[in-house]
Amino acid sequence: MNFKDKMSNFFTKITPVVNKLGQNTYLRTISNTMMGTLGPLMVGSVAVLLLAFPVDAVKTFIASIGLTPILSAVNSVTIGCMALYVAFLMAKNLVFEMLHGEDGALVGAISLMCFLIITPLGNLITDAGEKGGSAIPTQWLGASGVFSAMIVGLIVGRIYVLFKQKNWTIKMPDSVPPMVAKTFDSLLPSFAVGILFVILRLIFNATPYGSMHQFIYSIIQTPLQNIGATLPATVLTSFLMQLLWFFGIHGTNVIAPIVQPIRLALDAENMAAATAGTALPNIVGNAFFSIVCWGGTALGLVLLMLRSKSKQYRELGKVALVPALFGITEPVIFGTPLVFNFTFFFPFVLNNSINLCLAYFLTKIGLVARCVGVQCIFGLPLGFHAMVGGSLSIVILQLFIQLILSPLEWYPWFKMAEKKALAEEAETERAEAEEKQKAAAVTAETAAISEN
Repeated sequence: MNFKDKMSNFFTKITPVVNKLGQNTYLRTISNTMMGTLGPLMVGSVAVLLLAFPVDAVKTFIASIGLTPILSAVNSVTIGCMALYVAFLMAKNLVFEMLHGEDGALVGAISLMCFLIITPLGNLITDAGEKGGSAIPTQWLGASGVFSAMIVGLIVGRIYVLFKQKNWTIKMPDSVPPMVAKTFDSLLPSFAVGILFVILRLIFNATPYGSMHQFIYSIIQTPLQNIGATLPATVLTSFLMQLLWFFGIHGTNVIAPIVQPIRLALDAENMAAATAGTALPNIVGNAFFSIVCWGGTALGLVLLMLRSKSKQYRELGKVALVPALFGITEPVIFGTPLVFNFTFFFPFVLNNSINLCLAYFLTKIGLVARCVGVQCIFGLPLGFHAMVGGSLSIVILQLFIQLILSPLEWYPWFKMAEKKALAEEAETERAEAEEKQKAAAVTAETAAISEN
């Protein structure tokens, strides 16, 4: 059995397992939650872009019309409160996944309550130096509290589902309006999770960490971010995504829920630094990955197809060009096809990884600026997609990768496929010519018979 057959058999066996993983309730919940935060994150990203705009004249103009404090406030309540949105959406989406017919909004509110229960309060100090009340510190509302919010949301959502499945709820008569009945349905799970998180707060207050947030940040979030910010981890996730894609499995759906929270937290740190006017701490982030791996780096293959001697590749290139310029490469992925096509195995699986290594190195040495962390908008055309990176050098990097490097990466493998396609087309033309000759001969013989 050759390598192709062995790989095909292997992935045939594991495909059901991977597909099941991709449909896992908790991974789907995490994925939907992170997607749900993109609205506030995009609004906050625009505010950060304007505050940290690389042209001094623009920043001066924004300050002169009084927009600077407003944009700072927008940033504070969007990116700076990212954990609050995650806490609400995580519980809401989990209940929606597990209990059909439940929108989960009430559970989202309960989750938000629990998140705030474990959040330590700070003291307000008046100008006279006296205590003026309590306030929620912003430290755990933003990127630093994202993993806490995820854990709280999943715990609250799962406990609520358990109460509903066991019918541990207060049942109201049918005459009671539905909204009131739903409110009473949520009372028992509300008390249960409320008491649970009060106990958790007391426990963590007695530890050296001082709070559940600090414990999760120190033990879970920081190590994961440190790993996620490295080049090997970034290349590994890209490789796994593309490998799954090659064997017909939606690699993005499987891998993204695992790595996206880490990368979004890294981007949030960059945006906070950009707003504060300090150096950006991270090279890797969700924005960096999206810009470098735009469209799966398949545009280069489409450009080669446009100049192909093969009619089938030339026609496919014409069809795939416009979508590919907007980062939509499904026509070439499934039209070539690239899936299960071992001729294109190496470029399809490895090109993104190669480009990530190059982009990381160029950013590390300072030739390319670090991405501000603003989230890229899917569907923007080549070049415009990279503008949210916050620097012209990032736009040039994307153009270089897609228009120059990508065609070179695909070229050797494409020429092999083209040679095979030309041979097949020549054989098809020869067979068609023979059929035409046979048909002409039959026609001539029939005509001769008719004359006789």
